[in-house]
Amino acid sequence: MPDGDDEQDDVPKLRLGGMALRNGLLVHGPSHWAAAVRRRDGTIQTASGRKPRLKGVDKVAGVRGVVRLGEAMLVIPLVKRALPAAKLPFQDARVLGTMAAAAAGGRVMRGTMRSGLRTESAIAAVSLLPSLIALRGGDLAEYHGVEHKAIAAYETDAADAADAAKEHDRCGSHLMAPLLASNLAGAALLRHTLRRPGPVAQMAVSIASLGVAVEVFVWSERHAASATARILRKPGHELQRLLGTREPSEAQLEVGRAALAEILRVEARPSEHPSTPA
Repeated sequence: MPDGDDEQDDVPKLRLGGMALRNGLLVHGPSHWAAAVRRRDGTIQTASGRKPRLKGVDKVAGVRGVVRLGEAMLVIPLVKRALPAAKLPFQDARVLGTMAAAAAGGRVMRGTMRSGLRTESAIAAVSLLPSLIALRGGDLAEYHGVEHKAIAAYETDAADAADAAKEHDRCGSHLMAPLLASNLAGAALLRHTLRRPGPVAQMAVSIASLGVAVEVFVWSERHAASATARILRKPGHELQRLLGTREPSEAQLEVGRAALAEILRVEARPSEHPSTPA
């Protein structure tokens, strides 16, 4: 009969995801979320709760990914209500201004430029500006590094998250290439189908493109060793390496430890004590 340690080794790891905050980390587990933030007085505050979940879509390709991303977005107001001190990624006047400008610019470009691949590519590039502005200021890129290091240390039983890589293969940045490609393909199809595509049709294409991108993301994870998966992940990996993440400080890693400890507590994994630094 196996001893206690062997039984613990047989327990599968939780599948964790996350989102960097400007002053902390939000971690998603299978059924709960947990967050930790550094308050202005220097103390760390944590909170957690159950995630909203829509059942019955897990086997519907193209739909399940969009629904799960929507559920992740619904967690954000729950985090903000439980942790008023939490600073969201786009909670910045410059970023909000850039988002408004990018949206307005996209509408102007569609209305004034000749329809075609070049126009859609330009609009896609403009849409990335808010994210780039968000990552350039504050501690967001460092906490993005905390997110990756905390999850990687948990997944690999690393002795210290500080030694883990700041890039992660399940980062949302890997959606970038398939999302841009599917958006461009969808826009081209729309131009050939409708003479003057309206906002509803354009929104439908955007949602469908997101569904396709998530399916490509999932396929890449399941076939991580394939050359195709490596090619698909290359743009996102470089985005993480060069811009999206920076090496965090020990104080920021401490916040990551608190978030990881809280998600393991609420997910009720008694066999996995959250003592590993994250």
